[in-house]
Amino acid sequence: MTKTFDVVGIGNAIVDVLVQADDDLLDNFELTKGTMALVDEQQAETLYARVGPGLETSGGSAANTLAGVAQLGGRAGFIGRVRNDQLGGIFAHDIRSVGARFETPAATEGPSTARCLILVTPDAQRTMCTYLGASVGLDPADLDLEMVAQAKLLYLEGYLWDSDDAKAAFIAAAEVARAHGGEVALSLSDAFCVERHRDSFQELVDGHVDILFANEMEITALYKANSFEEAADQVRGRCQVAALTRSELGSVILNGAASHTIEPFRLGPLVDTTGAGDLYAAGFLHAYTQGQDLEACGRLGSLCAGQVVTQLGPRPQGSLKELVAQHLG
Repeated sequence: MTKTFDVVGIGNAIVDVLVQADDDLLDNFELTKGTMALVDEQQAETLYARVGPGLETSGGSAANTLAGVAQLGGRAGFIGRVRNDQLGGIFAHDIRSVGARFETPAATEGPSTARCLILVTPDAQRTMCTYLGASVGLDPADLDLEMVAQAKLLYLEGYLWDSDDAKAAFIAAAEVARAHGGEVALSLSDAFCVERHRDSFQELVDGHVDILFANEMEITALYKANSFEEAADQVRGRCQVAALTRSELGSVILNGAASHTIEPFRLGPLVDTTGAGDLYAAGFLHAYTQGQDLEACGRLGSLCAGQVVTQLGPRPQGSLKELVAQHLG
C-alpha cells in the first residue's frame, strides 16, 4: 500500500524563545542557572514581557524530529495542540516552513500556546522556563486519523504521557496506524517521565511499539537496571528494534539477537546537546522509512545528532542533505 507520509509524529507543540539574559534577571526570578523549570501561565507571561527580543522557533521533542525528517527530504506530518494566539501562529508557520504538514486546528479557548523561554547568559549557560499550556490538552478529538493511517510510521513523544487525554490519543493513533499496516515508534523523552510512568511505559513498549528510542538514563530507568548492559538485555525482544543512545559512546541498536554498535560523529566543538536525541531519531527514521538497513539508520541518526550539538538550539542550522552528501556519500 502506497503511503502519503513517511513519518507522522504526535507531541507537545512548543515555541522555543531563545533570548540573551544576564545573571540579575535569573536572580530576580529566583531561577537556578542551567536548569529547566516548569512555570505557570502568569510566570511565563511576566518573563516573556521582561526579556528582550529573541529568536522564536517551533520546538518540542517530536516536532524537532519531524522537522529533521522533512529537512532530510522525508514526507513528514505533525499533530500537536496550539492556541489561536501569536505563538500558535509562529509554531504553525515555522514547522510548515521546513516542509512538515501541520493541520491540527488551533484551540479557541483554554490555555495559551506552550513556550519554552531559553535564557542564555554571557557564560553560554542555558536556563529554561517551560510553560506547557495548550500542548498538554491534546486529546483523541485532535487526531487527524486519516493522516495517521497514511503514515509508514507513527512517532510518539513520551513527554505527553503525563496527560490522560493525550495517553488515550496515543493508543487510538497507534491502533489506527497498525490497522493500516504502519509501524509505531516511541521516544521515552526523559528519565523523570519514565520514573513517573514506568509500568504503563513497559506495557506500551510490549503491546504497541515497534521501534523504541531511549538514552542510557531512560532505558536503565525503564527497567530499574543497574547498568546499561542489563537494561539492554531486558528490552531485547520486547519490541522489534531498540535504538539506544549513549552520548560520546555512540549508540547501540538491538534487533532480535542482533546488536549493532554505531560510532558517534564528531563534527566540531560541543556547544549544546539540546535536540541531540530528537535529531538522532530524525536521521534513523528517515533512513528506516526509505528501506535502509539498521546500521545505515544508526549512522544517519548519529550524523544528524553530531551536527546539532555543534550549534545553539535543537534545529539544524545548515543543510542536512548537504551534510549527508559530505559524510555518507
